[in-house]
Amino acid sequence: MADSGNPANGGNHGREALTMQADTLDFLIARFEAEDGARPETRETHISTILLSGARAFKLKRPVHLPYADFSTPELRLAACEAELRLNSRTAPQLYRAVRGITRDADGGFAIDGEGVLVDAMVEMQRFDEDGLFDRLAAKGALTTAYLDALADSIAGFHETADVIADLQGARRVADVIALNAKSMAGLSAMPRAQATALQQRQEKALEIHAAALDARARAGRVRRCHGDLHLRNICLHDGRPQLFDCIEFNETIASIDTLYDLAFLLMDLRARSGDDPRLAEAAAHVANRYVDRSEDDAGYALLPLFMSLRAGIRAIVTATQIDEADEGDDDPELAPRMRAYLDLALELLEPAPAQLVAIGGFSGSGKTTISEALAAHLGIPPGARILESDRLRKHLHGVAPETPLDSQAYTAQASQAVYAHMRERAARVLAGGGSVILEAVHADPQARADAARVASEAGVPFHGFWLEVDPDALQKRLAARPRSASDATRSVLEAQLAKGTGPLDWQRLPPAGEGEAGIAAQVETICRSIRNAGKGEYRQG
Repeated sequence: MADSGNPANGGNHGREALTMQADTLDFLIARFEAEDGARPETRETHISTILLSGARAFKLKRPVHLPYADFSTPELRLAACEAELRLNSRTAPQLYRAVRGITRDADGGFAIDGEGVLVDAMVEMQRFDEDGLFDRLAAKGALTTAYLDALADSIAGFHETADVIADLQGARRVADVIALNAKSMAGLSAMPRAQATALQQRQEKALEIHAAALDARARAGRVRRCHGDLHLRNICLHDGRPQLFDCIEFNETIASIDTLYDLAFLLMDLRARSGDDPRLAEAAAHVANRYVDRSEDDAGYALLPLFMSLRAGIRAIVTATQIDEADEGDDDPELAPRMRAYLDLALELLEPAPAQLVAIGGFSGSGKTTISEALAAHLGIPPGARILESDRLRKHLHGVAPETPLDSQAYTAQASQAVYAHMRERAARVLAGGGSVILEAVHADPQARADAARVASEAGVPFHGFWLEVDPDALQKRLAARPRSASDATRSVLEAQLAKGTGPLDWQRLPPAGEGEAGIAAQVETICRSIRNAGKGEYRQG
């Protein structure tokens, strides 16, 4: 059936709409050039045209009619702009200013918010420095821990307040995505058939394993009106804070999703770029852990590989579509390798990785947090192991940010026992779903170490305990030089730990890590090698 409203299909109405919008753009370009003293920059996507002029940006919907978006009339474009302003104001109110109607008078002249007939609409935005886009920061190695923390906090806060979708079909939603992806892949000549089939089979198997959990999450309100397109290019720094912008406004189904599926796009994007910079794999694990620290979504942690695989598969489809639609002799040579890389990643994300529990212990200042953060991306299924850090959980239980100091009442023996118990409870939830866990705490007390091993035993997973052995003088110097963090340990706290000691220690003792990133990497490799050897029966520990 012909679709006369689709310019891509060559309909007369579609061509007329494109011509009308071209006239509108000519008017806007002349208007903004007169106002700002320079011709606006023009950017185009498959559904939008953006004019960048001075300190402002103006975004128009192209008059297209696609299976997932209909902007074929001025009224539909106005409604889409209004939805874009409303939905993006949830996360980036400083960037989204207003919706402007574009009208045409009886004499044929155009106006912005005039009295004539509506011919188009646009969203007016605050222009931002594009060097602050998170994909550019990632490419420059400039995604600092502070930025990642603020980003994870922003996403978690957004999801906490996003509208809940009344839906009991969590598994059905994922099944629909898998089926649509498979159909799309089958229609693309650039898509390798064998890999596409293998991916569909792996995703369907993973869905079968997690179907009950997905339905339970939908019943519990974890399906919400999310961002829907949360990759690095849709995040920017503005006034020093991450801003989530350009959410899906044109299709409620695409954006009404599990909150972890929303997060998974960002995690997949970081992981996909880690071939150029391995630190981005660690960044993905860091963001995932910071987010779940706050959301307490430990039971869903093991769903992230499936969600990330779906996201990678969709990016492979988008890239393959660009290859198929390129004019002969005008194709981009980078597209085919990129498409294969996304497809490889989608498959890799569903490679089996048995769950296990690793405990990292040591006195305050021994480097537990640094080692755990570096280790997580190398342990278990992507984005990596769930790090349960006693200092962060203590702050969470007291309702404050990890960097907020607590008074001595939060560190009594009874309070610390409660923190360790909470840590073990959350570890059990992750392990039950098939994820791996790093327990990061002092663990100087023999009972605390025995309790950690018991969590692994009850979950039926291997346990590995490591003790970071650092000279007391070095510990004192590290504490004195350490910037503010989740730990509130002081010199007197350390002295009390050293005086009490550890009792008989049956965990593997590790010497101090060497200097810099190379030293940390060597320490992580030592731990990973010990874990691998344990699986071969070459190393056993209590």
